[in-house]
Amino acid sequence: MAARSSWKGYLRVSLVSVPVKAYTATASGGGDIHLNQLHEDCHNRIRYQKVCPVHGPVPNDEIVSGYQFAKDQYVVIDPDDLKQLRPKGDKAIDVDAFVSQDEIDATYYAGKSYYLVPDGPIAQKPYRLIRDALREENLLAIAEVIMSNREQLVVIRPQEQLLTMNVLEYKSKIKQPSSFQDEVVDGEVSGQELKLTKQLMEGLRREDWDLNDYQDAYTERLSELIEARIEGEELVSAPQADEPQVINLMDALKASLEQIPVPEKRSASSAAKKSKPARKAAANVKSRGGRKKATKKKSG
Repeated sequence: MAARSSWKGYLRVSLVSVPVKAYTATASGGGDIHLNQLHEDCHNRIRYQKVCPVHGPVPNDEIVSGYQFAKDQYVVIDPDDLKQLRPKGDKAIDVDAFVSQDEIDATYYAGKSYYLVPDGPIAQKPYRLIRDALREENLLAIAEVIMSNREQLVVIRPQEQLLTMNVLEYKSKIKQPSSFQDEVVDGEVSGQELKLTKQLMEGLRREDWDLNDYQDAYTERLSELIEARIEGEELVSAPQADEPQVINLMDALKASLEQIPVPEKRSASSAAKKSKPARKAAANVKSRGGRKKATKKKSG
């Protein structure tokens, strides 16, 4: 069954309007496993009731929304008032500006991603033009769109043969790095330490890096645990990882370099390849999180 689009409208750049459809980039369910709360004695599922401390359980038709402006004091907000606040704009992704790909820090990505695809034959050529121009100029498109009854700030970028739309957080919702700068103590680093650190990074640099190499190990282990419980078996606990030892910085750098092959000099063709705009730069930035690779299951 073909996926259903979550939004339809236009990608608008000045006077150019391209009919597009948006599909959520996140797989349905995301592979997550959800656990329910049960009563320990009888294993019935726990239910939740909306309760007033004075009148007890309250039906939904007697519940209103309110904002607490002081201790135990609220102002009631009518649903009709909320409807008046919701935008009634047209179905368009209005591009406001184009910026370089390094202009937006990954912190501002809200984690909601959509694939934009052309909607109908008439959209194919202008869609390709916008995609190719963004790629060749190494640019991102900043736009605003109304989705889920509210204005959303988004960034549009080329990804393989598609345009991807990522929702951005507004700056007012992001804690700025300056709030935490006092936690970092300024100090000198030696030229030798910096040289060894660069060599270590070069040794760990991968041209063939693939996101498919990383799996959700916790969900896999939880799935195995559930299957074992269903079959009445016990599952051996995963071994505890050793705590990293804090040792002398120079010794740690030298020891790390001994464990990896460090190329003496990167070839000119490889360097030229790296200088080209990377199609998956944004995806790589978003996926950085220091996750460990999932260990492969043993057969049998």
